[in-house]
Amino acid sequence: MTIVVPYHQDERLPKDVLPLPGPTDVVEVDFPEGDVWTRLVALFDVVADRVATRLDAPGAGTPVVVSGDCLTASATITGAQRAGLDPSVVWFDAHGDVHTRLTSTSGYLGGMALRLVLGAHEDQLAAPLGLRPLPEHRAVLVDARDLDPAEADYLAAGEVRHCGVEELRAPLLPDGPLVLHVDLDVITADELPGMLFPVPGGPTRRAVLDAVRRVLATGRVVAVDIACPWHPARDERETATRTGLLAELLAAAG
Repeated sequence: MTIVVPYHQDERLPKDVLPLPGPTDVVEVDFPEGDVWTRLVALFDVVADRVATRLDAPGAGTPVVVSGDCLTASATITGAQRAGLDPSVVWFDAHGDVHTRLTSTSGYLGGMALRLVLGAHEDQLAAPLGLRPLPEHRAVLVDARDLDPAEADYLAAGEVRHCGVEELRAPLLPDGPLVLHVDLDVITADELPGMLFPVPGGPTRRAVLDAVRRVLATGRVVAVDIACPWHPARDERETATRTGLLAELLAAAG
């Protein structure tokens, strides 16, 4: 059963924005008073517990989390850690997601999602959530064709592995268990319109699905995190495209 987090950051998404086939386990929270970080920790704590519970349940299969943005990956990774695992992360995205509050010109937290997993602003997210930040060499960033200068500088100087979708093969992956994160805006907007932050060009849907299957074929993926940062569908055709894509990803995850 797919774990559905119908939020973009701490904002509830409209009904049916995440058109998933089959039964779902929908996360709902009563947010505490406080800033956005306090609210995110409250949401992600619930998500992490559900991931950990699924991993601890015999025969439950690989937990799959579907949400409205990339920040939820922090919860998915935390859940794997709570289940006693020490995962690395494979991060598919059109963007780098490696900004900090100091380098971001927009202040958009989604642009910091991977960097938060790697320990940025630890006192505001990782520490209260109980996330053990990953060392840089335990992260593989796939595609990230849209990088701001500060992100490009960070990646050039650090140990995060950065590769294209077609290049991704098992030898590039870290050892041990893996959390697979897929922001669907990695797919070219020609095939998947309506994204919040579309980036021209990019790999096809088929190329992304093939690369995802190569990662899953290692047998080391312990959780899958899918981000759907898109506008509400404009028509039935757009809804059908999204439903079909999510169905393929869920089938691949098993």
